[in-house]
Amino acid sequence: MVAYPEIPGLGAVRRRLGAELFARVAGPGGPGTRERIHGSPGPRWFGPDRPIRTVHGDASMFVGGLRALLLQSLHPSAMAAVAAHSGYRGDPWGRLQRTSHFLAVTTFGTASDAEAAVAHVRGIHARVSGTTPEGEPYRAADPHLLGWVHAAEVDSFLRAHRRYGARPLDDAGYDAYVADTAHVARALGVLDPPRDQAELAAQLDAYRPELRASPQAREAARFLLLDPPLPWAARPAYAVLAANAVALLPLWSRVPLGVPYLPLVEETGVRLAGHGLTRVIRWALTPPPDGVPGPGRMPPGSGASAPKG
Repeated sequence: MVAYPEIPGLGAVRRRLGAELFARVAGPGGPGTRERIHGSPGPRWFGPDRPIRTVHGDASMFVGGLRALLLQSLHPSAMAAVAAHSGYRGDPWGRLQRTSHFLAVTTFGTASDAEAAVAHVRGIHARVSGTTPEGEPYRAADPHLLGWVHAAEVDSFLRAHRRYGARPLDDAGYDAYVADTAHVARALGVLDPPRDQAELAAQLDAYRPELRASPQAREAARFLLLDPPLPWAARPAYAVLAANAVALLPLWSRVPLGVPYLPLVEETGVRLAGHGLTRVIRWALTPPPDGVPGPGRMPPGSGASAPKG
């Protein structure tokens, strides 16, 4: 846990910001859900020392989650399924809260709750099918399609944590993180998820011939980057978040999505602003020195505040 000394006069700001952030990602029932996830007795899929808890409990997930959405959109079948069935435009916060809850339960919850969450998602996937605008059929339960979504997500969370995490891991730690996530992926129906960074990179490369920016993908990128469902007061901070998510994208993905590449700006101003923003998020969501969480505060190691994407 990172210690943040309380500066006189900032306590109310910290509590309000923490509560607002937590409500956005966890929903109105967030405090109760948090208590159940972390307080229910029973065995967990992952022990307290596992890398998946370190990565998924960090504020860098805010950057990684947005990067994952942008990268995942490049698979036309995945993007068609999201556009037709996820409600990302009509109910973006609801989608964020559902994915955040899934991530928190499978990472920190009891094994029985994690298994129930996976069964629920698999049931939804079994009912989702259709065709892309080009007429290609898709099924959300297709193991190959699930493999792309998983690989893009894990790569995004890993890269965001390596750059902005409070305590970045070494290569062995990130290999172990990829191995941890493979347990969840197999439960969801991925047949051969990557188990280390080398396998993750190879799997991402193997998908590249299938990727392209459909009109739906470019529309989603515009929505996520330029027209987020946020009040104007929150948009400057979100712009920093978006710029850092874009800066972490691979170069080959940027032209199709129509996002710029400004290396000098990204390596200086954007990265510095990203570190500043993730520190503020971490400060707001960390319990104060008295150790008593407020409505929007997270206990040490909690991941319920982070979007899965």
